[in-house]
Amino acid sequence: MTIAARATGLSKHYGSGSAEVVALDGVDFEIVSGEFTAIMGPSGSGKSTLMHLLAALDSPTSGKVFIGDTDVASLKDTPLTELRRDRIGFIFQAFNLVPTLSAKENIVLPLAIAGKKVDQEWFDRIVDVLGLRNRLSHKPSELSGGQQQRVACARALMNRPDIVFGDEPTGNLDSVSAAEVLTFLRRSVDEFGQTVVMVTHDALSASYADRQVFLSDGRIIKELRNASQDELLSTMAHIYPRHDQQAGVEADDAPNTSNEHPVVIDSDEKSGAGQGTDVVATHIEWLHDKDSEEVICRDGGGAPAPEHLDEDAEPVVEQTIPRRAIAG
Repeated sequence: MTIAARATGLSKHYGSGSAEVVALDGVDFEIVSGEFTAIMGPSGSGKSTLMHLLAALDSPTSGKVFIGDTDVASLKDTPLTELRRDRIGFIFQAFNLVPTLSAKENIVLPLAIAGKKVDQEWFDRIVDVLGLRNRLSHKPSELSGGQQQRVACARALMNRPDIVFGDEPTGNLDSVSAAEVLTFLRRSVDEFGQTVVMVTHDALSASYADRQVFLSDGRIIKELRNASQDELLSTMAHIYPRHDQQAGVEADDAPNTSNEHPVVIDSDEKSGAGQGTDVVATHIEWLHDKDSEEVICRDGGGAPAPEHLDEDAEPVVEQTIPRRAIAG
């Protein structure tokens, strides 16, 4: 087993004093060559920070990053630039293509900057796998989002890098285009022996990977291998629970000391199908006692009592305050 990149004791802090934020907290991590690794986690978990450090796009507060046997921190500006250009490929969510260049010129741009000759056989293979043969003369503005991202994929692999990093590479794509990009990344690992690391919050995207790594609060908390989408969703629900769930349970268990009985339930159904209304209905259970018939709607306003409802009126009990004002 060959290690393509590794991190030891990796930390990244922003700010200082009471304003200090720990984005990454003492992470030890290895990327195995020839594998597809997905780094997962909610916003603020540290997944993008970890990728940026591993890709030598940022420097850590403490700890070290190695690409192969190369200590990234030991490199001066020029060798560091050469490492990024020659040994690392990038696929960004926003494509990052040069708008004045054609698709072909964008694909070979890293080689042109390095002054290297294009391997035509490799170029043809990548272009054909990605289905870009008929789009090589088009500029980015003449391409769809999926086509632009495929051009970005080709550019990332053109110099045969040690590692390709993808930062939410399907985040701006529709489902069909996303599947095309993910399938290509999977094929690049299986057929070309490429090492791919992808940051994502999406379980479907992560299911294409060999290894799924979960972060929370700047630390790696769990790893899976070859997990399905359902397994990933189940794991995410377990390790990233809603913070208000326990509070909700406690609130539900608390006794109701009020004499009033406001109940609001099920706001997910559409009301008035075929009746020309797009208002979301709230089914309200009318609870009566000798002291109160009060009903409270989601917007905080009161609803009319059942006996005062007009049978010909809009068949929705919950109306927003502005709609009730208009209805007069």
